[in-house]
Amino acid sequence: MGFWSRSRKAGAVYVVLGLFAFAFFGLVKPATNDVVLKFTEGTSLTFAPRAVVIVLGLLAVAAGVALLAGKEWFPTATAVALLGFVGAFMLWAVSLAKVGHTIYAVDLVNGTLIAALPLIFGSLGGVLCERSGVVNINIEGQLLVGAFGGALIGTMTHNVWAGVIAAAGFGALMAALLAVFAIKYLVDQVVLGVILNVLALGITGVIYERLMQPEAVTYNQPPKLESWNIPLLADIPFLGPALFRNNIFVYLALILVAVVTFGLFRTRWGLRTRAVGEHPTAADTVGIKVRAVRYRNVILGGLVAGLGGAALTLGSGLAFNKNMTAGKGFIALAALIFGRWSPTGALGAALLFGFADKLQIVLSSTQSPIPADFLRMAPYIATLLAVAGLVGKVRAPAADGKPYVKG
Repeated sequence: MGFWSRSRKAGAVYVVLGLFAFAFFGLVKPATNDVVLKFTEGTSLTFAPRAVVIVLGLLAVAAGVALLAGKEWFPTATAVALLGFVGAFMLWAVSLAKVGHTIYAVDLVNGTLIAALPLIFGSLGGVLCERSGVVNINIEGQLLVGAFGGALIGTMTHNVWAGVIAAAGFGALMAALLAVFAIKYLVDQVVLGVILNVLALGITGVIYERLMQPEAVTYNQPPKLESWNIPLLADIPFLGPALFRNNIFVYLALILVAVVTFGLFRTRWGLRTRAVGEHPTAADTVGIKVRAVRYRNVILGGLVAGLGGAALTLGSGLAFNKNMTAGKGFIALAALIFGRWSPTGALGAALLFGFADKLQIVLSSTQSPIPADFLRMAPYIATLLAVAGLVGKVRAPAADGKPYVKG
């Protein structure tokens, strides 16, 4: 392997990012205005951010140096480096804003969770599919039909839970198309995913223009899932409003991450799923029905992704709009890759991308000099770095995307 292992390459990237934060954010064009970090209505912290920015930049450098020195601290070093660079960038950008230099911590945390919801559900759906060997480029379409079905059925029945069930069903139906053509007819899975995305966009777009838009009161005014306050925990200062006063989708997403993680790595179903995704021939030899496992997992993944679509409409009470997902399915796919096909890794990546999404909204509202489009690029840049191996080894399941024909 030589000196330049992937861990050391990642360390070099972290050193460069940290030095950039230290030099540019801290010295060349330093933060000038005081920043107010507001935790609760009566609790805030006002400080000059320049020194903090410098320390955070050096923190990222230290994390990179540790990896360059050969320390086996990759997950911790990555978390520290990202915290250092992203924190330095946020403080610097808010300090240079034209109006308002306040970071509302509760709103930032809560907004990150809400922005990450479709990404969490979508990437979890991708994990279920791809761990069994079926590439899911169709996450975008599954999110879109989930948002569409949730809004349409929720409005027609005046029942939010009927909308949630419909969203899951629509996502599962879209995934069933993926499963049939990929598993039975052996269609190229990447091309198939793109075609199904176009199909979802076309069908939902036509129905929206012909039915939901002109008769919005009847077909496109979905009810909203009310926030659910967890007793006692919701009263904790800062943490309560940020984490424990959310709608059911937030709690469901976190529960599903735990359930899928346990299922994949601690149950017979998970063992069979991983076996089919890594070596289907060997799995077939020991009596595992490869195609049946793949069918179940792909449809289950679509069901989960459909819930992510419901979070966009029923979770916020928003009417469905044409192409409402606007690429969120592809960002969920990016989170899946960045998280190394792991439920917890996908959760971390989704939260990171959700934070970038929320941060660009915050910076836009404060008229920061940082273009919002720059932050919208963050998920794709991060994915390119992940695939290039600059954030550690990234390996898809060995049989991912390979049709299985029983010999």
